[in-house]
Amino acid sequence: MSGTIYFDNNATTFVAPEVFEAMKPFLAEEYGNPSSLYKLAGRAKAAVDAAREDVAALIGAEPDEIIFTSCGTESDNAAVLSALSGGGAGARLVTTSVEHPAVLNLAKRMEKEGRPVTFLGVDSRGELDMDELRGSLDGAGALSVMWANNETGILFPIEEIAPLAREKGVPFHTDAVQVVGKMPIDVKEMPVDYLALSGHKLHAPKGVAALFVRRGAPFREFLVGGHQEGGRRGGTENVAGIVGLGVAARLAREGLEDERTRVRAMRDRLEEGLLSTCEDAHLNGDPGNRLPNTSDISFDFIEGESILLLLDREGICASSGSACTTGSLEPSHVLQAMGVPYTSAHGTVRLSLSRYNTDAEVERVLEVMPGIVKRLRQLSPFGRADPAG
Repeated sequence: MSGTIYFDNNATTFVAPEVFEAMKPFLAEEYGNPSSLYKLAGRAKAAVDAAREDVAALIGAEPDEIIFTSCGTESDNAAVLSALSGGGAGARLVTTSVEHPAVLNLAKRMEKEGRPVTFLGVDSRGELDMDELRGSLDGAGALSVMWANNETGILFPIEEIAPLAREKGVPFHTDAVQVVGKMPIDVKEMPVDYLALSGHKLHAPKGVAALFVRRGAPFREFLVGGHQEGGRRGGTENVAGIVGLGVAARLAREGLEDERTRVRAMRDRLEEGLLSTCEDAHLNGDPGNRLPNTSDISFDFIEGESILLLLDREGICASSGSACTTGSLEPSHVLQAMGVPYTSAHGTVRLSLSRYNTDAEVERVLEVMPGIVKRLRQLSPFGRADPAG
């Protein structure tokens, strides 16, 4: 990564050095299967158990409430299907129109297959109407609401939603992939039934994730096989990945204050600089209700992909939204739901920082970006023409 300025941490993060070092033995000499009985296997099992404790501690859970999975998508899918499992084939899912594809596309498939689904909209700031959500829970079979939007960083009021779902007797899942490691979470205080997290969002490797399932919540195994994960998720454990996730969870706990202060300050300086030096630039979402690391900015009348390509030439990595929707010709479904105009939505860039970013990197982006935007706008057939004209 030498020479690269990486501002796409909501898409993935690099593996922290401490994580990599902890994983190495389990990719070489400590290769035992945790389900076997000899000492080599026992050391692998002990490492998995220790990682489970570290992940549980990060979110205030008990270790036996943590199920290791392969990715956030698996965790989300398993949680939603489990939440609905107690209500029969006609159980209605309530979710939002701005979920990550891991939930949104599952909900759309369910709808096509005849299961009732309620999609809640958002306003121009990307926020939910709580009265609409409250009314939608009558007779619902399950509720799934992301904690923070992966594109805009907007935070949904899970602290209000979770007790409401509990009061209505509706199993509640939250996709917390973007929140875990960036903000404090305590599931002992927050009555969510299921919570998904993913290793590669907090400096662990790709291919390992976890699902919190509260004791007593309905759960139907998503992968049927052996007795691993307490019989809840078949398949030999990814020991090295799980070890890495455990170390990353421990580092994340230690870095929460840094995320809240230094990372937020860098994000604010970057954002304020871009909005003040680039004409026709607009922040998407509520500026006061976001993850501390995320800035989603629209540059009118130009293509976001063109900005990204020119940034890449300067060694700067950013994105136009969710990595799981990149390549689509349609504007972001999140920005569409917020009513962002087409000429703005197509020119959107998401910048997401981590605790490994520096002030010097922020200054470099501020040095490069205004010239890129000015150059592209001069080439744009729309220019800055009055849309009414």
